[in-house]
Amino acid sequence: MSPIIQIENILISADLLRCCFACDLSECAGMCCVWGDSGAPLEPGEDSRLQEEYLHFAPYMTPDGRQAVAAQGVAVCDADGDHVTPLIAGKECAYACFDPSGICYCAIERAWREGRTVFRKPVSCWLYPVRLARLGDAVGLNYDRAHLCRGAREKGEQLRMPVFRFLREPLIHCFGEAFYHQLEQVAINH
Repeated sequence: MSPIIQIENILISADLLRCCFACDLSECAGMCCVWGDSGAPLEPGEDSRLQEEYLHFAPYMTPDGRQAVAAQGVAVCDADGDHVTPLIAGKECAYACFDPSGICYCAIERAWREGRTVFRKPVSCWLYPVRLARLGDAVGLNYDRAHLCRGAREKGEQLRMPVFRFLREPLIHCFGEAFYHQLEQVAINH
């Protein structure tokens, strides 16, 4: 078990500082949007954001994805009672889209990159391979070592890119610049 570092009310697995990671779509083909038995976890309010922005990113989705949303809604409640993105026939996320080579991307983020929506994508997707755990007033940040991310771990090692540095932008978005700078200081002293 990895030691825990605390910055204010955020509990951080030391794995975020000592393990390396850098997505390598040429290796995994974006399978984090396909793999699993549930959709992407949604933070409070994200289901409303999906509903508000749906028409802006729906054109980037596959026909099956749009059909899944029409049948299930923009978010569903999974077996654990958590709000998650809907799946297509129990497989990929309804918001997944594929390029001609078969690499999976997020339709929401594609629309965001083109300036079509103000919602980038669910926080759980943006922060992956880190998972959030709500613990009362505290938030836990845990590193998920998914087997499908082997290539990302190898690339991260080659680049000497710790998980937290790879996730700089979403960590700042979620917790602020001051938190990220404190995390950098902890990493230097760790």
